[in-house]
Amino acid sequence: VQLQASGGGLVQAGGYLRLSCAASGRTFNSYAVGWFRQAPGKGREFVAAVSWTGSTTDYADSVKGRFTISRDKSKNTVYLQMNSLKPEDTANYYCAAGSTIATVARGSWGQGTQVTVSS
Repeated sequence: VQLQASGGGLVQAGGYLRLSCAASGRTFNSYAVGWFRQAPGKGREFVAAVSWTGSTTDYADSVKGRFTISRDKSKNTVYLQMNSLKPEDTANYYCAAGSTIATVARGSWGQGTQVTVSS
């Protein structure tokens, strides 16, 4: 499955963005999908994931209550709604698809989309 992340940009602290992870291939809806991020000079960090059914989600503690992951199977797309953004959310955001929430990082990856939050 091929993934395409989009929706990044420059936003002020307290603002919001919605990232999209669009996929080609009819099997995308049978994959769990996760979002990860990597800031300059730092390692890759898990952000959120959703099961293939959409009924189970997981979040990093740093984004709980601010970010929401969801999927629209009719559009082969997974979204990451990011509210109350903070400067520390600045990073390149990637989506990945795998068999389960626990194994998304081992699956297919898309290119990143840059999110910059100004203070």
